[in-house]
Amino acid sequence: MDEPVYELSAREVTVEFTDERTGKTYRRTLPIDYYETANAVILRGENLDGRFSQLVFYSGRGVQRLQGLTGKGPDADPCGTHSADR
Repeated sequence: MDEPVYELSAREVTVEFTDERTGKTYRRTLPIDYYETANAVILRGENLDGRFSQLVFYSGRGVQRLQGLTGKGPDADPCGTHSADR
């Protein structure tokens, strides 16, 4: 039986795209770190100046968790263990 996968990562990514003008499909392997969880996809690499740069794409679940961590989420206790009267 396959074990569940909770995160994915790679040291390079392969991008495949079709040029709008010519209709030709191209494939490029790029030196970009890739990291994915249920909360986000993170792409990391160097910018044109050679400095670290990253893009983070949050999933709906990731946005909800981030809002909860910063105090902007719903005022609710989903697991019932954090209420004030405990």
